[in-house]
Amino acid sequence: MRAIHIVPAIAEEASGPSYSVVRLCESLIETGQEVALAALDWAPLANPPHFLQTSPLGVGPRRLGRSPAMSRWLSEQAESGSVDLIHNHSLWMMANVYPGRVARRHGIPLVVSPRGTLSAWAMQSGSAIKKIFWPLLQRPAVSAAVCLHATAESEYKDIRRMGFRQPVAIIPNGIDIPELLPKAEKNYRTLLFLGRIHPKKGLDMLLPAWRAVQDCFPDWHLKIVGPDNRGHLAEMRHLASELKLERIEFSGALYGAQKWRAYRDADLFVLPTYSENFGMSVAETLAVGTPAIVSKGAPWSELSARKAGWWIDIGVDPLVACLESALACSNDTLDEMGHRGREWVEREYSWQYVGQRMVQTYRWVTQGGKCPEWVIED
Repeated sequence: MRAIHIVPAIAEEASGPSYSVVRLCESLIETGQEVALAALDWAPLANPPHFLQTSPLGVGPRRLGRSPAMSRWLSEQAESGSVDLIHNHSLWMMANVYPGRVARRHGIPLVVSPRGTLSAWAMQSGSAIKKIFWPLLQRPAVSAAVCLHATAESEYKDIRRMGFRQPVAIIPNGIDIPELLPKAEKNYRTLLFLGRIHPKKGLDMLLPAWRAVQDCFPDWHLKIVGPDNRGHLAEMRHLASELKLERIEFSGALYGAQKWRAYRDADLFVLPTYSENFGMSVAETLAVGTPAIVSKGAPWSELSARKAGWWIDIGVDPLVACLESALACSNDTLDEMGHRGREWVEREYSWQYVGQRMVQTYRWVTQGGKCPEWVIED
């Protein structure tokens, strides 16, 4: 089977779709599939994947992602008759419109992974251009899909809420399981947030919650790690100053080994997000054996059931109540929770597991037969 994947862009320092889409392609190749990944030539890459095909941006606003060259390349590949399936990742750029057009024109099965772009929070935020782009360009492109891919049940519900009735394959993102190493010795305990400094991540709830508990837990420090998103970091620094927060550190972005070390050396991870289709940072922190507090804006309901962390309502008050309980836990208790979390992601979130399920989904889409158990048709 030959599949073409499309994503607007990938970055050298892989996170989000730059990580998950590339690793999905690699896992499919490991099963014997022929895969090409098309992306915009957004930024130079020192070590691009061998299966990557980049196209230059055309005339127009950069955020529109217009690329006549990508459109032509996709059409040429389809016309060659060698493409069995097209898989589009994310929405809201012309690069995510071309796959629908080409698939419909040439009768090629199309799979669409919204990657969180259909959540209520995402649909209500962002540019006013969405109100025009959606009905004229993006919705018709998604309607061309014969199957959609959701990384969690919550994203499946988003897809149905937006009116799409195609089958939906619920397959999580995978995670590379790092070597389990001991935590660094330190004379304090660390509550870690790691992710983009973006309004949807809920730092405007975390900082007031920290203000409410910081005096009760003087042995805990709050560490905030991540790249700025359009000036939100400055806003959060200002809020921290206004609240007179103590023992808080804004560390900037960390990548590679430094990122994994931050996860590993933390005693507890927190993600009080308003909206996530998956929450890769949760999988990563569990993979190193650190338990997590996650809001119901992310699809990690099993955290509590598996005793690997806490899954709480969105808001300052629920977060304060959870922190009061979690920060009071002993090191041994948190270590036991982290151990359970690591065993969980090793078993159910490996890339081999994810790749095999995606291949079976592709075969069902292209050849028919019995519907896989993870595909919802209603």
